[in-house]
Amino acid sequence: METHKISFIGAGNMANALIAGLIADGFTANNIWVSDPSDKNLTAMEEQFGIQTSSDNKVAIARADIVVLSIKPQIMRAVCEEICAVVNTHKPLIISIAAGIQIKNLAACLGEKIALVRAMPNTPALIKTGATGLFANEYVSEDQQSIAEEIMRAVGVALWVDEEKQMDYVTALSGSGPAYFFRIMEAMEKSACELGLPIKTAHLLTLQTALGAAKLAMESQDSMATLREKVTSPGGTTERGLAAMEASNIDEVIEKTLAAASLRAAELATEYGEK
Repeated sequence: METHKISFIGAGNMANALIAGLIADGFTANNIWVSDPSDKNLTAMEEQFGIQTSSDNKVAIARADIVVLSIKPQIMRAVCEEICAVVNTHKPLIISIAAGIQIKNLAACLGEKIALVRAMPNTPALIKTGATGLFANEYVSEDQQSIAEEIMRAVGVALWVDEEKQMDYVTALSGSGPAYFFRIMEAMEKSACELGLPIKTAHLLTLQTALGAAKLAMESQDSMATLREKVTSPGGTTERGLAAMEASNIDEVIEKTLAAASLRAAELATEYGEK
């Protein structure tokens, strides 16, 4: 991928994370462009990474064979209408990381035969532990799929889905998922303090326990159920705690959480399409 030229439209946190990951993986900084209306953002990224910058989206796109749309959904339509002509002239691979915006909406603005990939990264990408779902339209070649996957793997794991509607489920699970874990950790920390632990102790033990559990699960071949069973001694403290959790219908709570988030992701796609 070293010979490819990549342009990022938007200089926000996710663009920053992806560029940092690409450069750490050996991608040539001189082959990366970023466009953004903020001179301050552009100067900061140019100084940090040694990349090329422009305040003109069309200039950046004209120099690239891969374009990452790292902008907010609310301004996607306006940006796509602005860059449509240059996209159709140069026909780069377009990767959108805007939540809720479907391929058909992008194609309606950019062109029906443009190679388009939807990507749904999450915020842990900022520390290279992200999880990204990917979906491609029929105009994306195998080589382009590999390139899109490689870009997203620069900040974590990347997985393809077979149907675009599954991107709503990805959004609900991994896109919004960090907030759910933060909420659970928040509750654990609070409960530990109420039991009598100092806040600093409760905080550190909560974080390390969450990190350790995730790392153990990542490195194990066992299912989540098996890992849980290995921690749970008959008649012990873990068994008693899990019983309280089950009495509160934890599965139903999680199911409702993901279903609500997935529904909202679908609604956002509809709202964009109606504008």
